[in-house]
Amino acid sequence: MTAYDLVVRSRRTVTAEGERALAVAVKDGRIAELAGYGAALRAAEDIDLRDLALLPGLVDTHVHVNEPGRAHWEGFASATRAAAAGGVTTIVDMPLNSIPPTVSVDALEAKLRAADGQCHVDVGFWGGAVPGNTKELRALHDRGVYGFKCFLSPSGVEEFPPLGPSQVREAMAEIAGFGGLLVVHAEDPALLTECEGPSYPQFLSSRPGAAERSAVEQVVELARRTGVRAHILHVSSADCLPVLAAAQADGVRITAETCPHYLTLDAEQVPEGDTSYKCCPPIRSAANRDLLWEGLAAGVLSCVVSDHSPSTADLKVPDFAAAWGGVASLQLGLRAVWTEASRRGHGLDAVVRWMSANPAALAGLAGKGGIEPGNDADLVAFDPAATEPVDARRLHHKNPVTPYHGRELRGAVLTTWLRGRPVDGTPHGRFRLGE
Repeated sequence: MTAYDLVVRSRRTVTAEGERALAVAVKDGRIAELAGYGAALRAAEDIDLRDLALLPGLVDTHVHVNEPGRAHWEGFASATRAAAAGGVTTIVDMPLNSIPPTVSVDALEAKLRAADGQCHVDVGFWGGAVPGNTKELRALHDRGVYGFKCFLSPSGVEEFPPLGPSQVREAMAEIAGFGGLLVVHAEDPALLTECEGPSYPQFLSSRPGAAERSAVEQVVELARRTGVRAHILHVSSADCLPVLAAAQADGVRITAETCPHYLTLDAEQVPEGDTSYKCCPPIRSAANRDLLWEGLAAGVLSCVVSDHSPSTADLKVPDFAAAWGGVASLQLGLRAVWTEASRRGHGLDAVVRWMSANPAALAGLAGKGGIEPGNDADLVAFDPAATEPVDARRLHHKNPVTPYHGRELRGAVLTTWLRGRPVDGTPHGRFRLGE
């Protein structure tokens, strides 16, 4: 009988085929076998979760770690601890708000040096497409970034400027030439206005859904012309869904994601002056949120990722006009989405598809995103019935600022295994550089 390093049993093992009663056998960091729940298997450690769920580690492809340069906002040690505590075993770091941003191979090497030895989960990297760096894109791709992020509107940091229409077309043509991926913050700057007051309704009106739709229409048309594979980041407005659905049906190579805060929060419940809710694009109405869920269920939106964009508390003041726009939720995404998904009749298999399998497929992360033989043994013991209010002071995020503070969420992450080893405070994450 083969001796395994670890066996984890659960009557609710979540696979691509749904929940199954299985024993997951691990050898040398990989899933070696899926056997019946009660199968006789010899292992150094045999853990029976009984009716607790066993999930694949989540893959969060939209995380702003901010190190080097703004590590007081967040850093690799704190972000990856938070990820593991939330059931996330792989993150892909955005090219901003670090200094330097990841817009050249030298900048990527600086980020790798900063992250070395700090990571509690596996980490991959996006590159950036900014004015003037088109010639850097292929070299970044060859070095292993998973794609390139661009903004169509100002990013909020001066070192990562947006692309104009001709520059987007140029970047798309270059990226299409080597089979890469462009991921886009899609808001049309022509339809954005200055926030004219301190309140949330005033901020919301300054970034209308029409700005998102217009930008998505532009990206769709350029993707159609160039043949590039494109992905729309953090869709907050349901106005985008018909455009995306039509383009996908027409064969345009375009996908899209949304985020836990757009699926679980709404504009009507934003407390007066609570700038922890500020993000760009903004959290919209409850009716809009319901339509996003419909788009997710239909597959128009394929991924749910955090867009974890933290800052220090002093940057979230004094009001919605001036505060930094970003929601901190890396540790809370699974619980937040499960709270709302379960209320709407979705199962854990759907949550895993949106938060693990599909993000892994988007980035091309081999060996991630599912409980199946040959994959990394990235596993999460999850109690789907537990409930507990969020205490921001107990999160691993470097700064305790989150709109989920005090909110009761469903589910609890009990143990996270990275390649069959519990994430226990000793960093053993690896860099995941594409091939």
